[in-house]
Amino acid sequence: MTTARMPSRSFRRGPRAGGRVLVPRHSALVRVTHWVNVFCFSLLLMTGAQIFNAHPRLYWGQYGADNDHAWLSVDSLSSAGQWRGVVRLGSLTIESTGLLGASRENGALAPRGFPAWLTIPSYQDLAAGRRWHFFFAWLFAINGAVYLLGGLVQRHFRRDLLPTRAELAPSHLAQEVVDHARLRFPKGEAARRYNVLQKLAYLGVAFVLLPMMVLTGLTMSPGLDSAFHVLLDVFGGRPSARSLHFICASLLVAFVVVHLVMVLVSGVWNNLRSMVTGRYAIESDGEAQ
Repeated sequence: MTTARMPSRSFRRGPRAGGRVLVPRHSALVRVTHWVNVFCFSLLLMTGAQIFNAHPRLYWGQYGADNDHAWLSVDSLSSAGQWRGVVRLGSLTIESTGLLGASRENGALAPRGFPAWLTIPSYQDLAAGRRWHFFFAWLFAINGAVYLLGGLVQRHFRRDLLPTRAELAPSHLAQEVVDHARLRFPKGEAARRYNVLQKLAYLGVAFVLLPMMVLTGLTMSPGLDSAFHVLLDVFGGRPSARSLHFICASLLVAFVVVHLVMVLVSGVWNNLRSMVTGRYAIESDGEAQ
């Protein structure tokens, strides 16, 4: 989810109620690509869960292995006619009945990796899930490329997202972590700019996680990696690429969860308005903006 902030410009709509003024925050390009990302990523998660359900196990290496060698598995076990779900992560076993491995369908527990409400289509159909997944994956990749190119042209990454040496100082980083933990958010002019934790998070998503998602996805496509065989060597085979794809998707979900929590606790309507209209309300300091 890209939430890049526009640089400060000479713009003002005058004081609002509570001594606030509206300032520019997000460009049209950022707003459009953000909402396209939200839509595509939601569909990709749900179709990806459908694909994962066809074989709910992950491996490392060039070739698939049996269940005993899976580093992650979502198993459906039957005992006395009753299904139960179990997630195995290495040597750790977690009971997951009702959510993973066995979830309710038509009032009864049924074997299924991810539950029906989390997959598209809701019924088990690998072919349909793959078609939807590939379509929105390309749309997601194209949208990301538009955002990256636009950011480079507008010098957005260098101007707004590149941390300074002072911001990367351990003491400053520690203070930012403490402020976030205590839900202390910047006000006034400081609210115009990203803090260092935001900068690092957005750079990591834009230049590490999203490219990894695209490249590992291409590696899992036999038609594409036959033309670009180097991808199989880079990621150590399709099973490893599938594992990395899953891990990156999980990290993106974690990023989205934290992002939504920060939006909610720092002012949901103000943040939402900035991503719809491009304008954000900050406390007026009595000077021209």
